[in-house]
Formats: sequence, C-alpha cells, structure tokens
Amino acid sequence: MSGRKARLSDVAAAAGTSTKTASRVLNGDPRVAEHTRARVARAIVELQYQPDPLARSLRRGTDETIGVVVDSIADPFFASVTSEVEKVAFANGLTVTVASTGRSADRERLLLEGMIRRKVAGIIVAPASLNHRYLGAASCAVVFIDRGPIELGVDAVLVDDYHGARTAVGHLIAHGHRRIAYVGDLLNLETADQRLAGYRAEFEAAGIPVDESLIAADCSEIPEATERAGQLLGHADPPTAFFTSNTRSSMGVAPALHTLDRTDVALVGFGDFSMAASLQPAVTVIDHSPEVIGQLAAERLFHRLAGGTEPPRRIEAPLRLIARGSGELRP
Repeated sequence: MSGRKARLSDVAAAAGTSTKTASRVLNGDPRVAEHTRARVARAIVELQYQPDPLARSLRRGTDETIGVVVDSIADPFFASVTSEVEKVAFANGLTVTVASTGRSADRERLLLEGMIRRKVAGIIVAPASLNHRYLGAASCAVVFIDRGPIELGVDAVLVDDYHGARTAVGHLIAHGHRRIAYVGDLLNLETADQRLAGYRAEFEAAGIPVDESLIAADCSEIPEATERAGQLLGHADPPTAFFTSNTRSSMGVAPALHTLDRTDVALVGFGDFSMAASLQPAVTVIDHSPEVIGQLAAERLFHRLAGGTEPPRRIEAPLRLIARGSGELRP
C-alpha cells in the first residue's frame, strides 16, 4: 500500500468480504456471522487499520461520545461508576462526557436534551426527575442506573435497596441492638425511600417499635450527616447503633463517632467507601459495587448500540454484607 494508511476497503479485501460487511463488524452489528467477524478482525490487526472517528460519526449521524449524567461527579459512588463506564467506552473507541445534575430535575432535563441534540451515541443517567416521558423520543440509547425510569421503558441497572436495608438492620438486631438510628438521604429519591422502608420493615418483622426520633432522613451531604449523628448521640436515650443509607451519610457518621469518642456505637453503611476498611473498628457495609454497576450499564448500552432490540431489562447488581467489625459491636 506504498506506506499509505489502510482503508476499510483494504480490510474488506483482505478478509474476502464486502466493505459494507467490514463496516458492520466495526460497528458491532450482531447479524454478522462469527467466522466472518473473525476474518475481519484478523485483517484489521494485520493491516493495522485505524478507523476514522469523525468519518464514523458522520456516517452514523452521531457523535463518538457517551453521555453520563449523575448527581455529582464529586460523589465517591458516582465517581467510581463513571470511571468504569469510561473503561468500557474507551475499549470500544468512544469517549465519555460527564455532567452533574445536583439532583435538580430541571438541570437533568437541560443536560439530557442538550446531549441528545449533540447526537451523542448513548446516555447513562442516574435520574433526578420524577417523570421521564420527555426522553421517550430520544434518538439514542439510554440506560438508567441507581434509580429506575418513571413512565419510560428503557434498560436500568439497579440494586435491591429494600432488602439491602433489611439485611443491614437485621444484622444489627441480631447483635443485640434495639435502638438503631437511621441517617440517610432526602425522601424524594427511589433509593432513599426503599432503604428507609426496608429499615422500618425489619423492625416490624422483629416486633420492635420504631423510634421516629432516631430517623434523620434529611442528610444529602456529608456535613449534614456528621451534624445529625452528633445530635442523635446527644439524645436522652441515644442509639446504640447506626444504619447509614448511602456513602455520603457513612462518611459523615463514621468520623463523628471517632471525634466524639463513641466508637463503641455499632455502624452498618449502605455502600462501601474508601476509608471504611482502615478505620478502627473497620466499617461493616452492604456492598453494591459501583464498578460492577458501571460495567453492567456500559455493557448494556453498547449492546443497544450494536443493535439489540429486545424489550427493556431491569438488571439487578449483586449486594453482599461485608462484616468488618463496626456492625458486630454489641450494645
């Protein structure tokens, strides 16, 4: 080829197929036979063919970008989710654009509609809105994470928030606790609602009345969780244990227990976080790996981009309790 860059037509010729079929292989079309796909892949390697991203974008009519829209890119959970999405996207030759809603439904809609107008290849979103019908006419694939879509039929990668919370509270009850404080998020999100419902349900199943004064369901940020933990520990009849319903709450409550010299108080958090294993005692958690969620969401999105047309799925990411010490303290 006299030193010139290989073209798609060269790949097709080397693979003994048409340029159109070689293009389908590059675009992940599942209708191409496996033996043909293997021949094209071999030719790509041998010829060191590099697809032109701009040309592919123009042919597809889409940008070579995945949009990721989450509560906050500073949130440790969503930072890890996004990092995993980036790995999968880069492996498939696409880049990632990340934006934060700040849990504003209006900002969510503004961001998503802007990405759709830019013709991104696909979108992964942790929703803030209570109605997603406005995405019904989206021209790209959409996958929801953490919270499911409302009045919209698309794929979603979720965890069982209700039973995860029940597992956490049941673990504390099994270790002798009856006064278990709840520190969690605002109750306008599906995850927060389900985790508080699980907390209540486990008390009911154990025949233990819930003390409403031990519920702090208004902590959207770490400092708020820290402040509320201090207030709860100053209660006339303080809790002997805490259940924190997300990583931000855990990262507020755990330091508060240490600062107030109350590491005798048990703690189970929903979601692992960076310092959980290094504290003394180390923090027991209900682990829902953000890396797994990010990988599942990205793989599902690329499945749709490759032509998957089956009905939308709700994919459940696994949960597991990691006992490290704080959740096993007795009152």
